[in-house]
Amino acid sequence: MRARMLIAGALLASGAWLAGCDEGLSTLAGPTPNLEPTFSSIQRDIFESTDSTGRQPCTNCHTDQGRNPAGSLNLRHEVAYAALINIGSPAQPGAVRVKPGDPEGSYLIHKLDGSTDITGTRMPRPNGPFLTDGQVMIISRWIELGAPNN
Repeated sequence: MRARMLIAGALLASGAWLAGCDEGLSTLAGPTPNLEPTFSSIQRDIFESTDSTGRQPCTNCHTDQGRNPAGSLNLRHEVAYAALINIGSPAQPGAVRVKPGDPEGSYLIHKLDGSTDITGTRMPRPNGPFLTDGQVMIISRWIELGAPNN
């Protein structure tokens, strides 16, 4: 009985710690103050919206509405999740757009933070404004959590 109580206490403490981490991330959101490490929030606040820096929505270029999506990546809400998760990048052989649980191995993060191993240019192009480090950290956190479709 005592062992069960200790395990339950440890689980509650770790859950509170994780929740605290995500609360701390929300203060990093900068120009997207409501951004959370969930797909629905990233879709709404990053892919489909502008922000206070003047960054344009990703869906301006990454859409099939009246054009072919840039980089063959359609980020409209109906198809974005399926277009990202465990899908290879046609521009970078061997790269996977989003590897659930592995932000460092996710090409999306490399394109957003301007890593030197990307093909083409940092997103959003041509010259930003780019996502803030805090915005990229929140997207990384979503991937780290397993990139759930929530």
